[in-house]
Amino acid sequence: MNGFASHGLDEDAFGEKRGNIVQAFDAFPKAKPQYVTQTSGGGKWTVAMLCVSFFLIFSEFTRWWRGHETHTFAVEKGVGHNLQINLDIVVPMQCNDIHINVQDAAGDRILAGEMLKKDPTNWRQWVDNRGVHRLGKDAQGRVITGEGFHEHEEGFGEEHVHDIVAHAGGGRAKFAKTPKLRWGRQGGDSCRIFGSLEVNKVQGDFHITARGHGYQEMFAEHLDHNAFNFSHIISELSFGAFYPSLLNPLDRTIATVPNHFHKFQYFLSVVPTVYSVDSNNLYSSRTVFTNQYAVTEQSMIIGERSVPGIFFKYDIEPLLLTVEESRDGFLRFVVKVVNVFSGVLVAGHWGFTLTEWATGVLGRRRKRMSDGVLTGRSHERDD
Repeated sequence: MNGFASHGLDEDAFGEKRGNIVQAFDAFPKAKPQYVTQTSGGGKWTVAMLCVSFFLIFSEFTRWWRGHETHTFAVEKGVGHNLQINLDIVVPMQCNDIHINVQDAAGDRILAGEMLKKDPTNWRQWVDNRGVHRLGKDAQGRVITGEGFHEHEEGFGEEHVHDIVAHAGGGRAKFAKTPKLRWGRQGGDSCRIFGSLEVNKVQGDFHITARGHGYQEMFAEHLDHNAFNFSHIISELSFGAFYPSLLNPLDRTIATVPNHFHKFQYFLSVVPTVYSVDSNNLYSSRTVFTNQYAVTEQSMIIGERSVPGIFFKYDIEPLLLTVEESRDGFLRFVVKVVNVFSGVLVAGHWGFTLTEWATGVLGRRRKRMSDGVLTGRSHERDD
C-alpha cells in the first residue's frame, strides 16, 4: 500500500512497535485513517444519537434538579396537649348578635368569642373578592371533580415541598387588617371574626351561633329570629401555626342561605403533617410542622326548635404524614448520565450496523435483478 512494498518496505514497521505486554489487553482496537470510510448514513446516525442523548440527559437533569418526594405515614409518637385554630370568617350579622364557643371531647368549654377579634364590616367588601368560591367548586363555579387539569392557585398537595417550606418560612404571620367601611349602612351590615385560639388537641366542636341560642348564657338576651343570617365567607381556617400563604380546603369559600333557620355543619379530619427538605437539596434542610384536613359539608333548613348556626366538628387523626423532598447526590447523577449516553451509543451502533447490512442486502438483490434483465436482453438480441 502507498508504495511501501515496491521499495521493499513493510508498512507494519512504521506502526507501533510490538512486544508491549500492556498492548495485549487493549480493548479499543484502532484502524489506520486510510482504512476508515465516512458515509452519509453514519453521519445521520451520529446526529440522531446526539439529539437523543441531549434529550435524555436534559430530562435526567431536570428530574435530578427537581428532586423527588416521599410520603410516609406513621403513628404519631409525640404527646400533644394543645392545638391552635386559625379562623377568619365573615357573617352578615351584627358582632354583638354572634356567639362563638368551643366544646371538646374532654368536656372543656372555651369562650372563643373572648379570644377572637370582631370587626364590623360590609358583606359586599368580601363577596366580590378574587378567588371566593363555593366548597367543591372553583372560582369560575365549575365543579371540582379531580379529573383532568385545572388551572388554579397552588396549595397543599398541589406544589412542591420546597415551595410550601418557602411560603411558610417567613415565620408566624399576622391577619390582615379589616377594610375600612366605605359604603353600606352605618356600622356595617356584617361581622368579621378572626384570630387564633388554643384548644385541647382532642375531638371538638367549634360553634358560631346567635345570641341567646345554643349554650345557655347568663344575661344573654334572646335575639329576634328575623336577624338570623348564617351566610358566611371563610377566608382562613387552619390548624397549627398560621401560614396565610398555604391554602386549605375551606379557604376562600362562600355559603349563602335562603332563610333564617339554617344549619351548616363541616366535618373535618385533621392530619398532622411535616414538610421537610433534606440537606442535599439546593433549598437547604428545613422543616415545617403543620396540619392538613379533609372536609365534608352538610347544610339543611331546620325548625325553630333547633339551633341554627355554623358548626365545625373536627377530629384529630392519630397519624403523622411526613412529606420529604430529597435529591440524589451529584455523583449518582453523573453515573446516570454516563449510563444514558452509553446506552444511546450501543443502541446507535446496533442500529447503524443493521441498516448498513440491510442496505447491502437490498443493493446486492437489486444488482442481481438488473444483471438478469441485461442478460435476458442480450439473449434476445442474439436470437
